[in-house]
Amino acid sequence: MAEYPALAIQFLDSADPFLPDRLHALLDDFEPLAIDDDEALARWRVFFRSAGQRDAASRAIAGAIAPGMLELAALSVPDEDWARRSQESLRAIVAGGLIIAPPWDVPKAEGKKQKADLPVIVIEPSMGFGTGHHETTRLCLVLMQRLDLRGARVLDVGTGSGVLALAAWKLGAGDVVAIDTDPDALDNARANIARNGAGPAIDIVRDDLGALRIQRGAVVLANLTGAVLVRYAEELRGLVVDGGYLILSGFAPLDAAVIRAAFHGCRVISEQTDGQWAALCLQV
Repeated sequence: MAEYPALAIQFLDSADPFLPDRLHALLDDFEPLAIDDDEALARWRVFFRSAGQRDAASRAIAGAIAPGMLELAALSVPDEDWARRSQESLRAIVAGGLIIAPPWDVPKAEGKKQKADLPVIVIEPSMGFGTGHHETTRLCLVLMQRLDLRGARVLDVGTGSGVLALAAWKLGAGDVVAIDTDPDALDNARANIARNGAGPAIDIVRDDLGALRIQRGAVVLANLTGAVLVRYAEELRGLVVDGGYLILSGFAPLDAAVIRAAFHGCRVISEQTDGQWAALCLQV
């Protein structure tokens, strides 16, 4: 069974209301895969691609946050533990006019009748980030539904579980490409795409954003991290046709100005926040 390096962060002092935002900003530089936030226990588990990234993130946090505010511990977490068992209580959610559901809570016609009338995307929780329950995914789903995707070419950069690519297909996109560098994420995306019957409609590409050479899209989705969005702003903008749209998320509201500056020259169409997260829709 695969294991993933993680950092356990225990909050010891709640006096600083901006501490979570500061942590998100610090973690951005180390490209975390996901953050499991246990509000009841005031504890995060942050997952990384490598132990090196985890350990570097731990050193950065220890050097930037005052002693006594946090307790840090390095972990190696089995995939089954965090990606499936910890999410087995997930239930279907509504995001605008779409339902995102795990396989065990797909709405039935005879019950939840009002919900069952909406398009449903079934996502199996796994290593691929994006069950639809995280705020950044929901923000992207809402912003997507404000655009007319019918017949459009849509690129989903950092597709994770494939949920945004599937949403674009459900919303009528004519050509959808799901892109990621992580083979585990792409395996999950491929399974979810097949599960939803979208295999013939969505292409899957494994490539690094810095080296990606692909036909431009009318809409580009990038639910990544603030650090990655800033680092690859020119590459992301170059993936969009003139007059097309970028939907960006994965950053804190306090970082929205930095993201807007990185994409200078793009027009802000919409800016949304949900708790400690934000998203932007930009026109190129």
